[in-house]
Formats: sequence, structure tokens, C-alpha cells
Amino acid sequence: MQTLIGRSKEQTKLRKRYESGKSEFVAIFGRRRVGKTFLVKSLFGSDFAFYASGIQGGDAARQIESFNEEIVNFGGASLLAAANWPSAFENLNKLIAMLPRKGKKVVFLDEISWMGSPDPSFISALDHFWNRWVSSRGDVLLIVCGSATSWIVDNIINNTGGLHNRLTDQIQLSPFTLGECEAYFREAGIPLPRYQILESYMVFGGIPYYLDFFEPDRSLAQNIDRIYFLPDAPLKNEYANLFAALFKNADSYVKVIEALASKRKGLMREEISEKAKIKGGGTLTKILADLVSCGFVQDYLAFGKQRRDRIYQLTDPFTLFHLTFADKQKRFTDNFWLHFSTTPTHSAWSGYAFELACLLHMPQIKHGLGISGVLTEASSWRSKTASPGAQIDLVLDRADKIVHLCEMKFASSEYTVDKAYSAKLREKKAAFLSETGTRKAAHTTLVSTFGLVRNEYSAGVLFQLTMNDLFV
Repeated sequence: MQTLIGRSKEQTKLRKRYESGKSEFVAIFGRRRVGKTFLVKSLFGSDFAFYASGIQGGDAARQIESFNEEIVNFGGASLLAAANWPSAFENLNKLIAMLPRKGKKVVFLDEISWMGSPDPSFISALDHFWNRWVSSRGDVLLIVCGSATSWIVDNIINNTGGLHNRLTDQIQLSPFTLGECEAYFREAGIPLPRYQILESYMVFGGIPYYLDFFEPDRSLAQNIDRIYFLPDAPLKNEYANLFAALFKNADSYVKVIEALASKRKGLMREEISEKAKIKGGGTLTKILADLVSCGFVQDYLAFGKQRRDRIYQLTDPFTLFHLTFADKQKRFTDNFWLHFSTTPTHSAWSGYAFELACLLHMPQIKHGLGISGVLTEASSWRSKTASPGAQIDLVLDRADKIVHLCEMKFASSEYTVDKAYSAKLREKKAAFLSETGTRKAAHTTLVSTFGLVRNEYSAGVLFQLTMNDLFV
């Protein structure tokens, strides 16, 4: 079996619950393809007392039928097949009762949203299973898992009925960081330098399922073509299936995603409503909350603004990649990425995709600046008066009276600040100080791939980080 890469905090949490002297109830959630099932199977696959997974698109009868089949597979052939969820969970309790009392019994219900959403009685049956039988035994680790994060949040984590406050732990599994991607490629024997690992992250994000398609005897460009652009590419239809697998009424979610993609620096709620043509009531609130909880979108405040001024930004690298390039492959049937990587469209995409990579590595940026222990708020800022409108995509507001005005630059070599860009940086900083009225010291900070060429125009950049800092 493939080696489990990273996930050290999550492994520690799960092992702690496994080794405790009481029954534990853990919910794991996160974006589709992020490795939730692999994590649990890697740790406990040989110790499962019971494992069942929901069936995508299956109705209530099919879900119960699949559950019954797993009851038989795990030793419950003598039990009468259940016709409903209360009976199904009663059979699961009887199955556990057949096992020796010694040792923790791991019960793993995977893709629980597919399992439970067709039938409202599922949650009450799960509630009864935990509260009436399992919690008092002291020897069961119940793990529920799913990609439909909003369903788990609504029905398990924020349950207001019998499951209220019953979880003993919850884990939101995030995509790999750049450092974990590097460890993954090393383990897989794929010899990519950090610059190419960074570009692969900008295309596929840190999604283990996508990285698993890489082949060591191909270049990065060849791998990107084979995984996404060729007619039989394994991710050819991934975008079309991604949101349909997670959300009911997926079309509305896609409209919001594509509205956000049209303004890559982010949109406020009323702007999203207008562009997506969705009324700004409870429906839009639910869609935005779901997209944030599933990791496709980040929401944050503009510098110095109130909660009602939140900005929503598309921050899923693969989604951005798809929406940028899905319709571009017309001139080349082979080696598309190699040819297209020299075009202006690629240049514009890579600049923004690198910004996203930086935004998704805030702990690493703070570490590189030596401020990991300093309370820091991240935001953005847009000028209302400067012409053309000045914008700073990442403002790090430190509790020790310093503000970092961060610029992100993706380049194939050391970045050179010229006279025009130096003037632009000064104008941005002056507009920021004037319009915000901050009394904190403001420092222009550059995050680039290979660092900065020091010349007569670079003196205004007081702090600089390279891509190596993002790999920590």
C-alpha cells in the first residue's frame, strides 16, 4: 500500500482517539479527492470492525442494500437483512456485540452524506446507535467521513438534536502543502525540482488523487497534457463531476464559482449576486458557506473593514486552471502545455496562480518572516482614490505595530525591480497609508520564486521571501 505522506497532526488526533479508554466519535471532512478515506484506511484498515461507504446517486433502498452487504462481509451473515436504517444500525450493534471485548473496534462510515441524504431517518438512527449503544461500551472508535462538507457540518457537527455535542473530535482535511507535495513526489520516485513542483501545485493544487496520475518518466509538461488535456485524460471531466458530486442544485454553485473566476481578486456578496444572477438571500448565504467549508473559496475582510464588507475569492487551483484553459486547446493536439506555456494567457494565469499558492501557505509566509508567534491578521486592500486603482492582495497586520504590504511575483529567475515598478510600489504604499490612516509601520514585502536582484530600484523592498520558504 502507498505510504501515508504528511498528515502528522491528523494522525496524532486519530491515534489518540484509538488509544483512549472510551468510545470516540470523530467526523472527518474536506474537499473531494483530498485523501480522507486513504488516511483512515492507512491507519486502521487492518483493524476495521466494520466499514461501509455511501453510493453516489443511490436512493435510500440502494444505500441500505449496500450496508446490508457489508454487514454480511464483516461476519453478520446470520442477521436478518435490514429494510430501514433503524434496523440496519441495530444489526451493526449486534455485529459489534459478537466481537471480543478486548481492544478498540473501529467502525468507519465513509461518504456518509451519500448514505444518509436520501432518507431523513438515517440521522435519527445514527443518533440512537451512538447514544443508546456505542457511547456506553467504551471500546468503539466511530469515524464518519464525507466530501459533502456542508452536509456533515449541518447534520453531524451542528446537529441540534440527539447528536448535539456528541462528537469527541473533528478533522478538516486540507490539500497537501507544497512541502507535502515534495515529499509525495520523492516517495513516488518522480524527480521534479521545486520550481516544477510549484507549477504542478498551481495546476492541480495539493490534491493527492490528482498527483497520483504523475508518471516518473515524463516531463512536467507531458504529465499535465496526459492528465488533463489529451482526449482520454483521467481528469478530462473532473470539473463537470466535481460539484455535482458534492452539492444538490450544483448549477447554482457553479454559477458562483464562475462569477468569482471572472474577478480573480475577489468579489463582495452583492457583486456575486449580480454576476451569478442569484438573489442575495438565504440561498446565496448557504452556497457561499458551503464553498468556503469545502475549500473552494476563501472569505476575508478588506483592511480596516467591517464584517459586512467580506470579500470572497476563488482559491482552488485546479478550478482556476480549468476555467482558464479548458477551451484553449485548439491549435495543438500534442504537447499542448509545452506550446502554450510561452503565451500571454499562460503568463497571466501563472502570476495569479502563484498568488493563490502564497495565500494557501500563510503559516509558511509567517514563518519565513519570523512572525509565527505574533498575532497577525491577513486581509486585502483596494484603493478608492488612486488612479489607476491601487490594490494590495495580501496585507499582514501584525499586533506589534507593523504591516506587511505583500507583492507576489512568479518568475523563472531572480526578479528585477525596474524604475516603473519601483514607482508603482511607492504609489501603492503612499495610497495605503493615506487612505487607511494607519499609524503602523508599513513595509513592502516581496514573495517570489527565486528572490530579488538588488539594484538601485529595489531599496523599497525591505523584506523578501522565495518559493523555498513556501516549502517549509
